[in-house]
Amino acid sequence: MPKNYLTIALPKGKLLTDSVALLTEAGLDCRSVENDSRKLLFDLPGSEARIIICRPTDIPTYVEQGAADIGFVGKDTVIEQNKDVAELVDLKFGYCRFVVAMPEENLPQKLPDGLYDLSVLNHKRAATKFPRVAQLFFNEHGMQVTPIKLHGNIELAPRVGLAEMIVDIVSTGKTLRENKLAEVAQILEATSRMIANRVSYRVKYERIQGLAEKIRVLVQ
Repeated sequence: MPKNYLTIALPKGKLLTDSVALLTEAGLDCRSVENDSRKLLFDLPGSEARIIICRPTDIPTYVEQGAADIGFVGKDTVIEQNKDVAELVDLKFGYCRFVVAMPEENLPQKLPDGLYDLSVLNHKRAATKFPRVAQLFFNEHGMQVTPIKLHGNIELAPRVGLAEMIVDIVSTGKTLRENKLAEVAQILEATSRMIANRVSYRVKYERIQGLAEKIRVLVQ
């Protein structure tokens, strides 16, 4: 492969369309990339680049290990995975929020500033797909909370006594309301990011930084 050849890891699912559109605007010929295809690798004609399609949670690993030079992935995954990658650009799409939520009938009292009194959650359990994010948040508040790692149906945990609360990502909050849960604290907001393998970023600096600058201008 040419020295500046790029392998770009993009996420399966709803973020793929936005990612491909942005790369196309940045000058890469992505016409061969099909959102509903079973193919996982697409060569980009005339671009000295290829796209590989991965599960979002796997993209930081592909990038850290050098199987991909760059990747597009949610900030939530970047924080949770804690891989050794370079974060280059906030892509401004794929918005979501990390929140702490509890059953509506068990909400803590509110403090004078209007926020919920989270101290009652000390020494409790939090069901989550993101145990590192949860642990960091509660540690910052001087609280000991036990994260319980689940892979799905997080909202069920407080209803069956597995945990007193959940830590999860939300966009509209509809799923919380349908399961009679209410947000008691916001942890952080997250959008998709462009990340790079640290060695690739040094060796292919002009190519990767040039693409990053084009994308940064496009998303402003």
